[in-house]
Amino acid sequence: MSASKPMAVVVGSGLNALGIIRSLAVAEVPTLMLFADTDPTVHTRHARKQRIASTEGDVLIDALRSIAVRNPDKPVLFLTEEKSVSTVSERRDEIQPHFRIVLPEKRLLAALMHKQGFQDLANLHGSAVPPAVRLRGEADLPALATLRFPCVLKPAVKDYGYGAKFKKAYVVQSAAEAADLFREIAPVMSDLIVQEWIEGNDSDIYFCLQYIGRNGEVVASFSGRKIRSWPPRIGGTASCTSAPEFHRELQSMTAIFFQQVGFIGMGSMEYKRDPRDGRFYMVEPTVGRTDFQEEVATVNGTNIPLAAYYHELGQALPDASYRSPPRVWREPVTDRWSAQLQPEITQPAGTTVDAYWRLNDVMPGLSLFLERITSRLSR
Repeated sequence: MSASKPMAVVVGSGLNALGIIRSLAVAEVPTLMLFADTDPTVHTRHARKQRIASTEGDVLIDALRSIAVRNPDKPVLFLTEEKSVSTVSERRDEIQPHFRIVLPEKRLLAALMHKQGFQDLANLHGSAVPPAVRLRGEADLPALATLRFPCVLKPAVKDYGYGAKFKKAYVVQSAAEAADLFREIAPVMSDLIVQEWIEGNDSDIYFCLQYIGRNGEVVASFSGRKIRSWPPRIGGTASCTSAPEFHRELQSMTAIFFQQVGFIGMGSMEYKRDPRDGRFYMVEPTVGRTDFQEEVATVNGTNIPLAAYYHELGQALPDASYRSPPRVWREPVTDRWSAQLQPEITQPAGTTVDAYWRLNDVMPGLSLFLERITSRLSR
C-alpha cells in the first residue's frame, strides 16, 4: 500500500465494511479497520485492524482521537453502522477537524434515521411513499383503521434489544393483528411504524446508492435491485445485481429527495416497485453510512467508496459505468436459505461474485467455511 496517500478508516466489521475495504484496495488506499465484533471479514488482507470494545460512544471517540494523533493528514472516515453514525454525528465537533467525513445537519440526520421522521419528510415534499402510522402506545392504535391492509410493522429506529428478540419486520393482515403484535413488542421497543404493504417479490425491491458532496452535487450514483432477501420479502439483502434500465429514474428520484431535504454525504434509498403499475415507492433511506450491499456497485463498475475518497481529497474521480452483462453480488448463506423457500425466483445469467470468497483475499471466505464446519460439528 502507498504511504503517500491519506489513510481511510472503516468503522465496523461485516460484509458492509469488507466491501468498502476491497473497493479501496483496488487503488491501494492504506486502510484501517476499526472493529468490535469478530467475524470472518476481519481476516481480510487489505486492511490493518484495530479492535476496540465498542463502535459507539466514548470508546469510539477515544479510538478516533488516538488515530488522528498518529495520522495528522486527516484520514477519510467511513461508517457502516447506525450506532457509529449517531455517535459521530452527536460529537462531530470533536471528529470533523481531524477526519474527512461529510454529514448533514444533526437534526436532519436524526430525522432520516427514524422511519417516522423520514415518512414526514417524504410526505412534506410530495415523494411517493406508502402511507404509515406510528405506534408508541395504546392511544395510537385507533389510527390503524386509516390504513389499507396488509401492512408491514417494523421498528421506527434501529434498536439492538428489538433485534435480539424479534424479526426485522412483520407483514400483518389486519389492524387487530398489528395491535396484538405491538402489545407483544412494546415492553422491549415501544416505537413502531405500520406502513401499507406493496405486493411483490424480492426482485421488486430496488435501491439507489449515492455519495453527495458537501455542496449537494451527486459525486457517484448506482442503481440496483435485490434478487433474494432473508427472510424473504421483508429481510435484508441476500443477493442483488445492477439495474441500469432504471438508473435514470432512480437516480433522479433519490437525488431530488436528498436535495429537497438538504442531505449530503454517504446515503442510499430503497424502493419497492409496484408490479401493478410499475411505479417506484420509497421504502426507507440509509444515511451517514454505506449500505450492506455497497460492494455490488463496485463489482458492476461504479466504485462509490473510492469516488468518495478521491472527492474528499480533491482528486479526479474513478471511471464509472455499468458492466454488461451485470454481475450478481451474493451472500452465500442467506441466499441459499432464501432460494430454498423461493425456488420460483431465479438468478439472472452472468457472473456471480461471492461476498466472502476472492482469489486475492481468501481468508474471509476460508474463515466463513471453517466457522460453518465447526458449527455443524458442534451440533
